[in-house]
Amino acid sequence: MAQISDLIELKMPAKPEYVGVVRLTVSGIANRLGYSYDDIEDIKIAVAEACTNVVNHAYDDKEEEQVMLLKCGVFADRLELIVADRGGPIDVDSFKNGKGPIAANQPIEELKEGGLGLFLIETLMDKVEISGDSGVVIAMTKFLQRGEVEQNGNGISKEAPNQ
Repeated sequence: MAQISDLIELKMPAKPEYVGVVRLTVSGIANRLGYSYDDIEDIKIAVAEACTNVVNHAYDDKEEEQVMLLKCGVFADRLELIVADRGGPIDVDSFKNGKGPIAANQPIEELKEGGLGLFLIETLMDKVEISGDSGVVIAMTKFLQRGEVEQNGNGISKEAPNQ
């Protein structure tokens, strides 16, 4: 098990204008760690979706402090990101059942509003865990290198069959 080298924590108001600040923060961290451009874009989209979920769904104009929390665990082989809120306990199964999958033949008018964020997060990240004891906590992992298949310059696996 790799040892954590750095832990970065942010506490931001749960407002739309701060989602971009979180995106820029994780982009900078991922860039420093050597992630590819595509992986950085995937990380930014996943984190923005998780933060947007906090902004749109975590709080019901309650008097409590409305915040989104971000934790970035930096490891030698991965980046672990946690986006959390303090909006109160949720039923994780119901939360998960709101996500895709999306059928290619499904008309766009039939797509459910919401739910696509979690589907996107799970598609873009290597590992996703959700809990909901005192609010939604989405833990996402993106591995730095995938040793099983080495990529060459044109983005095609060296082990792909020639056609």
